[in-house]
Amino acid sequence: QVQLQASGGGLVQTGGSLRLSCAASGSISSNGVWGWYRQAPGKQRELVAVISSGGISNYADPVKGRFTISRDNAKITMYLQMNSLKPEDTAVYYCNFRSWAGSNYWGQGTLVTVSS
Repeated sequence: QVQLQASGGGLVQTGGSLRLSCAASGSISSNGVWGWYRQAPGKQRELVAVISSGGISNYADPVKGRFTISRDNAKITMYLQMNSLKPEDTAVYYCNFRSWAGSNYWGQGTLVTVSS
């Protein structure tokens, strides 16, 4: 049974930083795409950033230059370093892993609140 555990959310002022973590447990494939998504109140869940097993990353336009996604293969953990946070970054952040074989896993979400 694969589980993803997201952590690191909290309350931060505009311009501040947070680092989110997503730790995987269980038997998880090493080949696939890791990603962070977020859902603000009243809005649909949206992609924030993804990183492939090959290390290629992509970012949504609103976070480019401010957020950095990374992985630690040894720890089977993914991170999202968020800098220069803005009130519009306020959301529940979810981690996700999609294997090339078609498996799809979600973490439980961690709340990020950016005060103005």
